Amino acid sequence: MSDISGINFEKIKHKKKMATEDIVFTILNTTFLVLFAVVTLYPILNTLAYSFNDGNDAVRGGIYLLPRKWSLRSYHEIIFERAGIRVGAKITILRTVLGTLTSLFANALLSYILSRKKFLFKSGLSLFWIITMYASGGLVPTLILFRYLHLTSSFWVYIIPGMVAAFNVMVMRTYMLGIPDSLEEAAQLEGAGYMRVFASIISPLCKPVYATIALFVAVYHWNSWFDAMLYNRFDPQYTTLQYELMKLLDSVSASTGVASGAQMGASAQNTITPITVRAAATIATMAPIVALYPFLQRYFVTGLTIGGVKE
Repeated sequence: MSDISGINFEKIKHKKKMATEDIVFTILNTTFLVLFAVVTLYPILNTLAYSFNDGNDAVRGGIYLLPRKWSLRSYHEIIFERAGIRVGAKITILRTVLGTLTSLFANALLSYILSRKKFLFKSGLSLFWIITMYASGGLVPTLILFRYLHLTSSFWVYIIPGMVAAFNVMVMRTYMLGIPDSLEEAAQLEGAGYMRVFASIISPLCKPVYATIALFVAVYHWNSWFDAMLYNRFDPQYTTLQYELMKLLDSVSASTGVASGAQMGASAQNTITPITVRAAATIATMAPIVALYPFLQRYFVTGLTIGGVKE
């Protein structure tokens, strides 16, 4: 027969106690995360419900997660009955795509230069760009400068000034400094130049930071409206979606109750009101970015350089 005298029952009790504590922690942690998700998602779902609800019915309130009386009138108003919104959407999409690509290329190339140990002025230029993060010339000097450069009343005022951002450069530079020098040295031994190393070695390994910066830049361009109001206010062909939505919300907010729906051309049976137009504009604004995020989210925590070189 086996001898149980050598069994440590105190150790077994301690393990059982630890297992109980783990279960309690898991329950509390799950409960907290569920409540946090509900608190986070409810305003979005409530706004979505209002955007699909009839305007007259929405004035009564009491709408939570689902529309009480379905209607697409608010979306029809902001998409088909507002020519400025259609023009603004085209300009915003174009500036988001073009601005993200040009900014990503410019920031990546500059970060690569600053991350090279043999570059003589890397410390001075890094300090220079860091200073620009905390000090600027001000709004009026910037406007005067853009006028002298003939950037105002043009589409390029959205692209050229924002091509290089000090914060993005510093983030990319820090990431590139973590790439082993052995990879670059091996490529140079095979006859590769700096641009070949950047395109074939550095850039593939920087996909996570590229995706992160691309999302930051895309969100900035998509949500930007102040530059359209400041530099292209009297040029409707260069308006942006956010600026047009802001003007729409200001116009509908000036109206109250059911009368606002009638003033905007809605029928008595299917009307819109400021609350439904505001909700529809909010959903239309954030939907593209929300749809884009899942495709880039996986890169935020991915480290492609791990195990690239065995030291």
